Amino acid sequence: MDEPNKALRLQGLTKFYGSQRGIEDLTLDVRPGEVFGFLGPNGAGKTTTIRMILGLIHPTRGRGEVLGLDIVKDSVRLRAQVGYLPGDLALYDRMQGKDLLEFVGRMRGGVPATAYEQLAERMQLDLDRRIKDLSRGNRQKVGVVAAFMHSPRLLVLDEPTSGLDPVVQQEFQRLVRETVDAGATVFLSSHVLAEVEEMADRVGIVVSGRLAVVDTVDTLRERAARKIELDFPAAPPDLTGAPGVQRVDVRGATATCWLTGPAGSLLKLAVDHGVVDIHTHEPDLEDAFLGYVTGEDS
Repeated sequence: MDEPNKALRLQGLTKFYGSQRGIEDLTLDVRPGEVFGFLGPNGAGKTTTIRMILGLIHPTRGRGEVLGLDIVKDSVRLRAQVGYLPGDLALYDRMQGKDLLEFVGRMRGGVPATAYEQLAERMQLDLDRRIKDLSRGNRQKVGVVAAFMHSPRLLVLDEPTSGLDPVVQQEFQRLVRETVDAGATVFLSSHVLAEVEEMADRVGIVVSGRLAVVDTVDTLRERAARKIELDFPAAPPDLTGAPGVQRVDVRGATATCWLTGPAGSLLKLAVDHGVVDIHTHEPDLEDAFLGYVTGEDS
């Protein structure tokens, strides 16, 4: 199963909690040096997948390798090479930031203080304050520093910018790009789709415990239905029969159409019925995501 050119490889990975499905038959490769976006609605199986990748829970069936290490047999060794930022970050409230990071560094075999001090400066984080006195955003910064400070080969980041202000979010994105340029791989799960669109090379979308699609951001955008708003002088005509029209929403004299493929037939029909204004919206990653989640993808 192991291939040296795979940072992460999952084959048929499945986890059931009794009769309840967490994730089923997940087969996925993540390449070294890429940012892979892992998306899905709440309850789709993202957190279950991440916990299995890290060896925190064991699969019901299937296999997985992280950096060539088995996620079950080698879980302790692989976690030493991974930086992890959980979505439900929990910290020792009574410790100062610097003491907590020093403690985490010792657990990882020793991390120079300069490593986390430089990251803290970039994140605008005061390490002399106790964790319990920090805002939610500053607690998140501690988690970011802890994940990156030992220069891991793989970073698994779950909602990494939750609570961060826009300036620090931009600095975080620069940090991710620098880390990837240095040869690391990033497995990124986030509900901030614009952030994933900005950073990810490829994206996987899970729906109801199953992987629905894996592709580049550009390809997913190209496949997504684009939105066209048509304003008429009176009630719009029936546009549902035009080729490529996936859905039509009518409000007053405005018809909003979701369209895949050429728009010529739709626009001709609209012109024939006296359309007075047209607004188009080119699809983004959010449109592609919603298409798969709602079952309206092409």
